[in-house]
Amino acid sequence: MTDLAELRRELAIANRILARERVVDAYGHVSVRRPATPTRFLLSRSRSPELVVPGDIMEFGLDGEVADKSDTRQPYLERFIHAAIYEARPDVLSVVHNHSPAVVPFSVTRTPLRPLIHVAGGIGAALPVWDIRDRFGDTNLLVANMEQGRDMVRALGGNAVVLMRGHGCSVAAASLKQAVIAAVYLQLNATLQLQAMQLGEV
Repeated sequence: MTDLAELRRELAIANRILARERVVDAYGHVSVRRPATPTRFLLSRSRSPELVVPGDIMEFGLDGEVADKSDTRQPYLERFIHAAIYEARPDVLSVVHNHSPAVVPFSVTRTPLRPLIHVAGGIGAALPVWDIRDRFGDTNLLVANMEQGRDMVRALGGNAVVLMRGHGCSVAAASLKQAVIAAVYLQLNATLQLQAMQLGEV
């Protein structure tokens, strides 16, 4: 098996894990940068993550466009989230975007989401919130182009996670495994923080 074939297989597995852990539902996606070609990244065609297989994986440039112009399969609309993060952050090798119901409440309130448990340390101490409305007005909240993606990345800065107001979040990590782990424990951490807040001040 070639390195690229193995990377496609691992990315398909990452999709399945995130679906099994209910971090992603029919929507949401995970990508990985090509190590030998850092100006390219791999991301599934537009498909429910629990169904992704290695053959679904497409290759994209840092502009968010399909690298192979003969590949006419439908890509995810929000591939620009991934492209903009990879463009701005050479340290990032994997990105997860999801709409975790446990995380969304922290994107629409003044209560900061912060790490409560040791396994969530990878989410970082600061989790900024990005509101697409600030620059782009009343939209459907989807990141549909590079301009919107780059604006989101400005809010992300050097952090591991950016919350997206009323939408979800994006996770940036130094490896595919780290991105999956951070996304899974971000959701668990948010759930535990919501529970703890019912008992008293955290």
